Amino acid sequence: MKAAKTPTLPAPLRVLLSLLLPLLVAWLASQLAGGPQASADPRARNALLLTSIGLVSWLLGLFWYGLPGMGLRGKRALYAGIGFAALAWLVVLTARFVLVASAGITNAGAARTFFYLLLFESFCVQLWAFGLLFRSVVDWRGPLTGVLAAGVAFGLCGWLIFGEAVVAGAAAILFFILWGFLYGLIRLRAGSLLGIVIIQALQTFTTWHILTPRVPANPTQYGQFYLVSSLLFVILIWRLWPKRKEDYRV
Repeated sequence: MKAAKTPTLPAPLRVLLSLLLPLLVAWLASQLAGGPQASADPRARNALLLTSIGLVSWLLGLFWYGLPGMGLRGKRALYAGIGFAALAWLVVLTARFVLVASAGITNAGAARTFFYLLLFESFCVQLWAFGLLFRSVVDWRGPLTGVLAAGVAFGLCGWLIFGEAVVAGAAAILFFILWGFLYGLIRLRAGSLLGIVIIQALQTFTTWHILTPRVPANPTQYGQFYLVSSLLFVILIWRLWPKRKEDYRV
């Protein structure tokens, strides 16, 4: 078996670079491309930002930790991640169906939409949060601190960029942060982020793009959706919380 890489930079410096360097490069790329208003299509703007974050995270993570250290593992780790994340998918889909009024079902532009969700919102963001940042914080402060740091990073990024952030408010922020904590625990318990990458894309695709909500958005319905989903996420987090060191698969 190939030996794990041992980074030479101190752990606190790696955490700082993991957090800030991908964001800085993304901001510079946005400015060079003409700023955040360069394209009228929000997905095009977001794709540039998220590609920059994912590319920098890939290069740093590959240099410091290698593919397994970044959580890019298949086989049993992949299947475990899919199994855990599918529970969250069921929670969100059910709450969305019950609490938010739908306009109907559509498959317009389905292939392009799913590709965007899988590559940019799922893979690039998770490569940064649950690959690079998670592993750097784990080396410095331990696995559970890594879950919390990666969960906050994922949640804030999702709240600012993902299409699920339809209305503002504390309920929406809580939903995204708890979603990040849940995915961080799955990353820790499964040892791989590939399963949650796949399920995140499927969750968003089915919940918000196949089952399309009515417009304009009803703030009351979305507030209820965020709060109910958050409560159910807390239950899943409680059930997945590691009880012993053998549950840690960094």
